[in-house]
Amino acid sequence: MGVEVSDVEFVKARTDKREYRGIVLPNALEVLLISDPETDKAAASMDVRVGSFCDPEGLEGLAHFLEHMLFYASEKYPEEESYGKYITEHGGSTNATTSSESTNFYFDVNVDCSEEALDRFAQFFNKPLMSADATLREIKAVDSENKKNLLSDSCRMIQLEKHLSSKDHPYHKFSTGNWETLEIKPKEKGLDIRLELIKFYEESYSANLMHLVVYGKESLDNLQSLVESKFSDIRNIGREHFQFLGQPYSSEHLQILVKAVPITEGDVLRIKWQITPTLRYYKEGPCNYLSHLIGHEGEGSLFYVLKKLGWALSLVAGEAGANFEYSFFFVSIGLTDAGHEHIEDIIGLLFKYIRLLQNSRFPEWIFNEISAISKTQFHYQDKVPPISYVVSIASCMQFFPPEDWLVGGSLLSKFVPSRIQMILDELTPSKVRIFWESKKFDGSANLVEPWYGTPYSVEKVTPSMFQQWIEKAPNENLHLPKPNVFIPTDLTIKLVQEKVKVPIMLRKSSFSRLWYKPDTMFLTPKAYIIIDFNCPLANHTPDQEILTSLYVRLLLDYLNAFAYDADIAGLSYSIQQTVTGFQVRVAGFNDKLKILLDDIISQIEKFEVKLDRFSVLKESMTKEYQNYKFIQPCSQASYNCSMILEDQMWPWVENFEALSHLEADHLSEFAPKLLLRTFLEFYVAGNIEQSEAESIVKHIEDTLFNAPNSLCKPLFPSQYMSRRAVMLEKGLKYYHQTEGSNQKDENSALIQYIQTHQENVKLNVRLHLFSFVASQPAFHQLRTVEQLGYIVYLSTRNDYGVRGLEFVIQSTLKDPRHLDTRVDAFLTMFEKKIYEMPDAEFKRNVNALIDVKLEKFKNIWEESSFFWAEIWSGTLMFDRMEADVEALKKLTKEEFIDYFNQYIKVDAPKRKTLSVQVYGRNHYEEYKKIIQEEQSPKTYRIKDIFSFRRSRPLFSWSKGGSSHMEL
Repeated sequence: MGVEVSDVEFVKARTDKREYRGIVLPNALEVLLISDPETDKAAASMDVRVGSFCDPEGLEGLAHFLEHMLFYASEKYPEEESYGKYITEHGGSTNATTSSESTNFYFDVNVDCSEEALDRFAQFFNKPLMSADATLREIKAVDSENKKNLLSDSCRMIQLEKHLSSKDHPYHKFSTGNWETLEIKPKEKGLDIRLELIKFYEESYSANLMHLVVYGKESLDNLQSLVESKFSDIRNIGREHFQFLGQPYSSEHLQILVKAVPITEGDVLRIKWQITPTLRYYKEGPCNYLSHLIGHEGEGSLFYVLKKLGWALSLVAGEAGANFEYSFFFVSIGLTDAGHEHIEDIIGLLFKYIRLLQNSRFPEWIFNEISAISKTQFHYQDKVPPISYVVSIASCMQFFPPEDWLVGGSLLSKFVPSRIQMILDELTPSKVRIFWESKKFDGSANLVEPWYGTPYSVEKVTPSMFQQWIEKAPNENLHLPKPNVFIPTDLTIKLVQEKVKVPIMLRKSSFSRLWYKPDTMFLTPKAYIIIDFNCPLANHTPDQEILTSLYVRLLLDYLNAFAYDADIAGLSYSIQQTVTGFQVRVAGFNDKLKILLDDIISQIEKFEVKLDRFSVLKESMTKEYQNYKFIQPCSQASYNCSMILEDQMWPWVENFEALSHLEADHLSEFAPKLLLRTFLEFYVAGNIEQSEAESIVKHIEDTLFNAPNSLCKPLFPSQYMSRRAVMLEKGLKYYHQTEGSNQKDENSALIQYIQTHQENVKLNVRLHLFSFVASQPAFHQLRTVEQLGYIVYLSTRNDYGVRGLEFVIQSTLKDPRHLDTRVDAFLTMFEKKIYEMPDAEFKRNVNALIDVKLEKFKNIWEESSFFWAEIWSGTLMFDRMEADVEALKKLTKEEFIDYFNQYIKVDAPKRKTLSVQVYGRNHYEEYKKIIQEEQSPKTYRIKDIFSFRRSRPLFSWSKGGSSHMEL
């Protein structure tokens, strides 16, 4: 049997210039080939229709464990982790994910290395090796991954929801796996887990259950030849598709109210129904229609009413868990404390809105809006990294016919009211499940979920109770949304006279500066505008930082009802607090962009503090600070590292204390002062003409600076803010040791930071090259071989132009001091690799890094993010990548080794090291011992971060205000 070449015509975006071909190999493996002559990355994704639902009884997590094991080795490439090593050394990345019904493996790599990368990837599905030693080590890795998630509320609540389902349905299973399910219990049953793993692989993984997507620069014919030669040997055992018939919930699991105790502060109400799967009706989109309305946030919506009543912080609605056998429709509501006291009213209002929809007869114009938005977004979609693209398509191939592999269910074309009615008829009290999360239930929950230990209780709710709740719910003006004014109609691409490659400073005044970068590469009807408000009063004290944060949150809150339509029409916006003030960003289709931007500026200009909204947002912010102690230990270590290195960063405890005493009157007094002196940095990019960009800036200046009783005045030259990094001392190793903030968390964490140099192109590329060369070996040694923890990585760090390396490890098994010694041991061991690296290997690594740096921007957002980073930092190196490439081309191996010897090598003369250690519950005894010990020579224990910061000199900051002083 030969290769079948599909003659199907794929539905593709109008702007998509790539070529596609579907083929079926003789072994029944379905493949989609994508030829993109412009790409600089090759990628592939294999979606295997085998997931955690297929786990054998009593071997929970086996499918997920197999996903881990396939990365180790194969008969053709027996060296352990040689696949990951090859991918990383050639500028790529690789990963996999196991879901309920499939496992997806994927990678990307520099485009010239695709053939060998595909050959190595194919061995996953051909002849993998699973040694006994690797099996035991990777069980520990899976167990570590599970322990990382034990205190994650999202994981805990998902498993609780699964726990309360039919035991004879695989939905009920625990899918991650741990030491007990993969080591202890199998041994008790006399099972060899490695043999069970091999048996599972041989009986489940079959070519006819696989879908492959390959993305490359080659022609379709060449890609086809490549795929045929690499993947035709995957065996096809004719495995029937796994069937999971029936529904996850039986009658005993419906009409229940589950009260669960989360780890973190913040109440959540989740209402869920088991519904008819809509995958068969993907062009009709009945759940798209209903989620659009139930999840709407504009005037008259359920969320608008709940927010007005002060009961809700957020609301999300939609379909989840969709397959061909079952599906769910959910509504998730983030509650305020007042909302907690009005649960019955909230549920009553939800069912009132559902009743409103029942009586609405489903206006067709709403479907037409949803359809128009989906078509515009599909046909003018941004190019994404190939690795993301192949994963999304491979997942679609399992569910959709070939012609719709590229689009999936995102294009709606058939308005069928009866389908909407069918789903709406299932959103009834008789089919509902309600999950209510709150720490207020602590002490009253009488049951415990077995895998994560989540306390909960279950109550029955009847249709008559729902009827009472509906009747007593407030009579609010719920109604359908108005037509969306933000749907773009003018998608014309504007001509650019001058093909500029980098931003140009188009305009400057004492109030602002405008950087302009027209779209000369992507040619989409989209634009990106950033306005950076440099406000000296924004962050000088903890009080000011909190007040600025409240100001930003209130602005977003006031905008939401009007701007929600813009967001769903492809015009996003954000207002974010920064270290020097705040930033406004607007991005998307340029047609109606100015309407949104004008409203944002209007809200800034007329800002006032509404007491009811202030109280709600202060309450929400208070819970965020209370939840700090529940962050992952590696995140706590990262925060502590930043506290030590960054000047003028306020500790969360001081911010929290400031928040507790600040009231609405304080913000009313602060807000005018915040903008009293300010400077605006504009970045305008995309499908916007030069005159239009200047007009936007002029209008905002007139509104904020030049109007009668205007809000703002220009900054004095002395007021431009800067942030600077602490300079560590050469030849000294600093330690900062602390207990984990969550006493229930077994995990400890280490960050070993090596501060190397300040902004310098030649030194930058040497640092990047070391990270590039050492990252995979560090992962292999510290995670795979030594099994120190699940989270292990090496990366570069940049603190306001000060460069360095950081090793990050999170572990339940070893304490942070031990982890720190293992990092040093790795660097000592790696010296030999550096010193003995053959010239050819050095050159290959340099060229691979050059390929990474020459990678083209995929879309306007990537381009803008790069240029804006240069503007905001003040470096203005718009040719940074070209400069890096030139420096790499001139770099010698001797210079690289010298950099390592001077800055990175253990005991290097210029080495400046900071070891930030967080001790979790498993290592509290070690912590008590270590803080009593005397300091060793050439070490310094940081006990008081703020005294330490005051005692150290600071690096200069490249921005420093000088770029503005020229004005």
